Amino acid sequence: MITHPDKVLFPDDGITKGELAAYYEAVAPLMVPHMRARPVTMERYPAGIGDTGFFQKDVSKGFPKWLKRVEVPKKGGVVHYPLVMDTRSLLWTANQNAITLHVWTSRVPRLDQPDICVFDLDPAKEDLKTLRRVTLAVRDLLAEIGLTSWVKTSGSKGFHIVVPLDGKGGAGQAGHFAHTIGALLVKRDPDHLTQEFSKADRGGRIYVDTGRNNPGATYAAAYSVRAKPGAPVSAPCTWEEIERGTVTPQSFTLRGMEKRISTVGDLWADLKKARRSLKSAMDKLERMASGIVHVSPS
Repeated sequence: MITHPDKVLFPDDGITKGELAAYYEAVAPLMVPHMRARPVTMERYPAGIGDTGFFQKDVSKGFPKWLKRVEVPKKGGVVHYPLVMDTRSLLWTANQNAITLHVWTSRVPRLDQPDICVFDLDPAKEDLKTLRRVTLAVRDLLAEIGLTSWVKTSGSKGFHIVVPLDGKGGAGQAGHFAHTIGALLVKRDPDHLTQEFSKADRGGRIYVDTGRNNPGATYAAAYSVRAKPGAPVSAPCTWEEIERGTVTPQSFTLRGMEKRISTVGDLWADLKKARRSLKSAMDKLERMASGIVHVSPS
C-alpha cells in the first residue's frame, strides 16, 4: 500500500508519489531483473524534488521483516543495504519517496565479483554532437578489443555504457580495466575528454567516470527515474539511436515510458547472454595502451 499517494514529488509537472509508484509497478518486470540482488542506495525526497533530498543506504530500522537485506562491513560497523528482489520490494522503495535507485555493479552473494562494468560520461556543458561522438568512441574502442557494449540514457547529462561480465573477476580487475579504457580514450581525444575528478580541472571537457566500478560505488539502475524536472528516466536505448542523434540523455520520461516500452520492450533483455571474461580483452588493451602513465582513479 502506498501512503499519501497524492503527495506531489515533481512540482513543475504535478507528478505525485502515487504516479511514481504506478510507474515502478508497471516497469517492474523489466527493471527488477537488472536490479535483483544488487545492494541499493535510495535517493529520497520526502518533500519532493523542490526541497533537499538525501541518500540512504542503511535500513537497519523501520523496514518490514519481509524485505531482504545484505550486511556489508564498513569502517567501524556494518551497513544493511536493501535488496530489490521483486515488485513488492520495488514498490516499498517508492513508498519511501525514493525517486532514484542506485545499485552496485555486483550481486549478492558475490559482492566482490562485479557482473557489469560501467562507463559514465559526464559532460561539463551541453554539446550533444560531441557527446554523441564520444559515446560512440567508447563503443568502438570496446569493440576493438572484442567486447560488446550496451548503452542507456543517464536521465541526467550523459550516457552510461556498460559491458556485461562473467562475474568471475574481482572488483580490482574491473576497475583497472575501466580506468585503462578511460585513459586510452583521453589519450586519443584530449581536447574533449578528461579523467580529472575535480570539476575545476576539467576545462569544459567530458569526464570519463570509471569510478562507478570501485567497490561499493553505484550507478543509476536501468529504468530508474531521476530527481529532475520532467521526471527523466535512465533507460536503455540502441546504438542506432545514438548514431542518428534521435536520443538525448533526457529523452525518456516517466510519462512517456509506457509507450516506449510497448514499442521496443526491454532493450537489455539479452545483456546476460553477452557476459564475458575480461582476460583476453585486457591483454589486447594493455598492448594498445602501452606508454600511458596510469594514475589511480580518485
